[in-house]
Amino acid sequence: MDAHFRAFSFVDRITSVRNATDICGRYAIPADVGEFPGALVGEAVGQLAAWAAMSALKFTHRPIAGLAGCIEFSCGAERGHSCPQQFSNGKQLIKPPCGPQNVTAERNVRAPLSTPSALRESSSTAQSWSPALRPHGVLELAANLESVDTERVVYNGTAHADGRLVVRLLDCLGPMVPLADLDDPQALANRFEVLCGPGAAPGGFRGLPPLELERTDSEPGREVRATFRVPPSAPFFADHFPRRPVFPGSLLMHLSLQLGAMLVSERPPPASGQWGDWTILDMKLRSFIPPGTVLELDARLKPSSEASAMLALEARTGRDLLATARLVLKPERNS
Repeated sequence: MDAHFRAFSFVDRITSVRNATDICGRYAIPADVGEFPGALVGEAVGQLAAWAAMSALKFTHRPIAGLAGCIEFSCGAERGHSCPQQFSNGKQLIKPPCGPQNVTAERNVRAPLSTPSALRESSSTAQSWSPALRPHGVLELAANLESVDTERVVYNGTAHADGRLVVRLLDCLGPMVPLADLDDPQALANRFEVLCGPGAAPGGFRGLPPLELERTDSEPGREVRATFRVPPSAPFFADHFPRRPVFPGSLLMHLSLQLGAMLVSERPPPASGQWGDWTILDMKLRSFIPPGTVLELDARLKPSSEASAMLALEARTGRDLLATARLVLKPERNS
């Protein structure tokens, strides 16, 4: 079966579009997928925003990953803590439902974020870990486009599961490229009509292939380096993108979180016993990553306190800096 719209597509249905800028949708995590990394939840929100942007531009251009001011994996919601109703700069939190189709949302959601209390170690290879959702869940997605034109889209967004915030994106910017360079514009327009109508058949995503980090160097508790070889072929390239395969920025984020988790596991835990919310700040992706690229990843501890820990994340290929971000961890809040 064609992997297009299946291997790396995380919007099953668009439930409302208002003024071409406010869009809501949902995605059913396949029941037979072992886990759904939190980075893919962020990808789902970004894809929803991309659908709104492409529709607004009549499918002549599409956004690609560029900048993200803040990506928050909200573990506190799982443990019964109330989520903030505003972003730190005062912007209102986007909350579902935002369309009549969502009023009777499925009740089989069992997908809270899980943060392990301990991380298994390997002397050479990072264990596959990042904030993750368990299967059998439905994500309720929302995005608001602050601006969109043929140069860029600026948007915010959220993902909820069972009424609880699990991921939110703030101040994201996606540079625009001609859609025909990456995909078939008419196929995307037709898909948009399906998503806005009956919706797509769920279950297309079959999970990620093994994504192994090879640890190369470290200063225990202060810095960890690793390499990752982008596979020369993988099912997700048929979806991202058919005319120009590109390694997804969300998977680079997933790998960076694994490396950050490895570094954090080498440090004494906070007083609460474990770290709670994980937040990525000022993430910047500078260029496309083609199949077969060898990435050099680095996670480095920045000055921290008892209230939080901060890591600097980098991805390079040779001398070229491909991506940067900061990872902020806060201790688990007591009930």
